[in-house]
Amino acid sequence: METATIIALVFLVLVIVTVAKTAQIVPQRSAYVVERLGKYAKTLEAGFHLLIPFVDRIAYRHTMKEEAIDVDRQACVTKDNIQVVVNGVIYLQVIDPKDASYGITNYRYASTQLAQTTLRSVIGKISLDKTFEEREAINVQVVEALDEAARPWGIKVLRYEIADIELPATILDALEKQMRAERERRAVVAQSEGEREAKINVSEGIKQETINLSIADKERQINEAEGKARQIELVAQATAEGLRLVAEAINTQGGKDAVALRVAEQYVTEFGKLAKTNNTMILPAELSNIGSAVAAITKTLDTVKQ
Repeated sequence: METATIIALVFLVLVIVTVAKTAQIVPQRSAYVVERLGKYAKTLEAGFHLLIPFVDRIAYRHTMKEEAIDVDRQACVTKDNIQVVVNGVIYLQVIDPKDASYGITNYRYASTQLAQTTLRSVIGKISLDKTFEEREAINVQVVEALDEAARPWGIKVLRYEIADIELPATILDALEKQMRAERERRAVVAQSEGEREAKINVSEGIKQETINLSIADKERQINEAEGKARQIELVAQATAEGLRLVAEAINTQGGKDAVALRVAEQYVTEFGKLAKTNNTMILPAELSNIGSAVAAITKTLDTVKQ
């Protein structure tokens, strides 16, 4: 009885082991490499699979997801013989599980070591200043070199990112002094530029003010000239109109007599003013006779009329 029980238990265990080795469930975004009697047989994709017990075995398990692997810190020497310490992160993905299994022993270790050597080679070709300015270019060159070398390994190098660049203390101090001097230089330049702009603005303002004043003075002179011309024109028109009215009045009946009477009155008035002064004047003899003066004026009017 006990022997039968033991045999039943052994058979049950054998069944369980057989089922465990036969049935395989592959998770999503994973791939299993199967070997049959020590030789590559097939690659299992995500899902349920059945294997031949004691003949097939799962030799390698790979994830098809993108992996981020840290690249250890390493010392690199730049083109101008400055030692810097650089660390980064490499992103890669398995695209061929068979090559990733048999193409290389450990593709993760190989990728990190290749990234370090490639990075040392790239940084050795550029100066220290370019190391900070051209991080993107350095990353691209490392990715290109890694992807070319990792192609037989069945992996795809997606990108490489420099995480940090450490400099020696002496270089940091020198860079700090250089940046301080550069900031001071920029401050002086900015101040001088501001003063220059201020002087330019003031001179432009004075120039514009002078132009405006000259334009205003020009317009004032033009306005005064036009006013004087208009005044002369109006005076001339008024004088002409007055002379015309006087001429019409003279030509009317009794006009000459009125002119003669007016002339005689003005003559007497002005001659009387001369008599009040102590000045000694020499006058023509005919001007002492009012009648002669009036007759002369009347004769002149007749001449004008003719």
